[in-house]
Amino acid sequence: MAVIIPTNKSVEGFEGLHLYHGGISNCSMRVRMTLIEKGLDWESHHLDLKKKENITDDYFGINPNGLVPTLIDNGVVHIESNDIIDYLDETYAEPSLRHGDEAELMGWLHLAAAIHVPACKPYVYATKMAPKIKKTAEEQAKYNALQQNEELKNFHAKHEGDKSFSTSDLDKATAILDACFFKLEKTLEGRKWIMGDEYSLADISWIPLHFVILGCGYSFEPYPNVTRWAEDFAQKESFKEGVLKWCPDFAEV
Repeated sequence: MAVIIPTNKSVEGFEGLHLYHGGISNCSMRVRMTLIEKGLDWESHHLDLKKKENITDDYFGINPNGLVPTLIDNGVVHIESNDIIDYLDETYAEPSLRHGDEAELMGWLHLAAAIHVPACKPYVYATKMAPKIKKTAEEQAKYNALQQNEELKNFHAKHEGDKSFSTSDLDKATAILDACFFKLEKTLEGRKWIMGDEYSLADISWIPLHFVILGCGYSFEPYPNVTRWAEDFAQKESFKEGVLKWCPDFAEV
């Protein structure tokens, strides 16, 4: 459970559930869908990532990585989306989103988290987002001063100024995604959802990855089970309200 002590103490007085999130952030999508599935009331603090609204002293004082989402539950700050959805399901028990073997379920959550910086972010930035959220020299200097996470610093250094992601970066990201979606394709043989007959946190963790990289041009033609799964998912109210509502024009972003 990724609980932190914020340096921005204003949030410690928050009552109830508050979510700092970005519309086009796949990690934010997970948490919005979980909140909706659980029927929880929450206060939205939307940050426009294209306008770099997350690169401020105030926000880094809440989330030291400057990332979205951040959940605040009665003044307690939680970061890392897969940890957050696990926390929400443990804390607000009904309806449960835990089904099937617990170790397998947690394995899917951990895998989604593990490939975020090595694969998902490079693929999305290299194919679509990097030119659209290019930082000015002043914004880059601000980010470098605030960001203490070396993995994230190194990632963003790849597209600062006139730099761009290399073919090698994209190839590595694509190879990781190919391996993961091959695994998901095989898992979904004979299963409606990742864990079996019932929808779970595993599905919530993975559908945003499918949605975002599909929007960036990744082909799911080799994965008919994944495509069928995603089509079923698209009918769920939590997907419509937690994903589509917040980024209706993603294909044009």
